[in-house]
This record gives sequence, structure tokens and C-alpha cells, in this order.
Amino acid sequence: MKDIILIGGGGHCKAVIDVIEQEGRFKIIGIVDKQELLGKIVLGYPTIGNDSDLKRLVNQCKSVIITIGQISSPSKRISLFNKVLKLGFTLPSVVSPRAYVSQHANIGKGSVIMHDAIINAGAVIGDNCIINTKSVVEHDSTIGNHCHISTNVVINGGVVVGKGSFIGSGVVTKEYIQINDNFFAKAGSVLK
Repeated sequence: MKDIILIGGGGHCKAVIDVIEQEGRFKIIGIVDKQELLGKIVLGYPTIGNDSDLKRLVNQCKSVIITIGQISSPSKRISLFNKVLKLGFTLPSVVSPRAYVSQHANIGKGSVIMHDAIINAGAVIGDNCIINTKSVVEHDSTIGNHCHISTNVVINGGVVVGKGSFIGSGVVTKEYIQINDNFFAKAGSVLK
């Protein structure tokens, strides 16, 4: 198993820990979070540093995953993504063994596919995305970089979701629509 560091120790981190443990490809060596949380234990894993320690930690572990959630803005996730790439980290994708990802789909670096999500043939998931629990990304759809597709979302066939977008829980899209960059879709919306 390869070592991995998680960046962000909140609720989304707990969900990603569960996926990583079930996937069985990585050994979590610790979490990076705010200075005042140093030493805090999250589901059995220690907080080992803050953002300024990443420069040092890259010498111990080359793989990281960003485990800060995204609701109002993707800016913190984007900033961290760019920072860790510049420092020389790699960002593997993490996929729940309970998810279905077609062999004909593409998943970008640093993206997390949560439990019971479905990514169908021809779908493309960008870098640093969250495809949350029980979401469906249908055939030939494209999810731009740094997007959060929330729980129980249905992205129908051929949809393009612009980078940095947040699609709230339970959203359903019409097929073959284009969603602008940095779009915010309220939970339960229907996008036509």
C-alpha cells in the first residue's frame, strides 16, 4: 500500500477516509489541517501539520488528496490543488469499491468517487472533483475541474458541467445541456 496524506480534517475528510479504507490502495499517514488542530485525531488518524508543513511533508509522502468539502466556493480546493502540484505531490483519484466506474470513463487526478456513485461510459470527470454518494454521471457527460456533484444528483447524458461548479443534493439535469463555470445549483433543482 502507498502512503497518502489528507488535506482537511472536517466532515468530508471522514467520508473520504471511509472510501480510502474500503478501497485498500493507500495507507493514511496523517491529516493536514489548521495549526490549532495539530494532534487532533480524526477516525484514528492524527493531524500531523498545517499547510505550511506541506513543503516538508512531500519528502515523507508523495501522495495527497484534498479532503476539504466544497459548497459556496471551490477557491480553497483550487488553491490547495495548485500548491501541492507545485510542491511535487501527486494526487491520485480515489474510488469507492461500492461505486461503478465504466472502463470507458475517465477520472482526473485528485478526484474522489464516493459510495454508490455511477460513472457511465464516455463520461469524463475532471481534476479535483467530488462525485458524492449515490450520484449518477451518465454517458458522454463532462464534469469540469474542481466541481462538487453532491449526493443523489443525476447528470443526464451528454451534459457539460463547467469548472468550479457546485451541484446541490438531488439536482436532476436535462440531457445535453451546458452548465456555466462556477455555477451554483440549489439542492433539489431541475436544470433544463
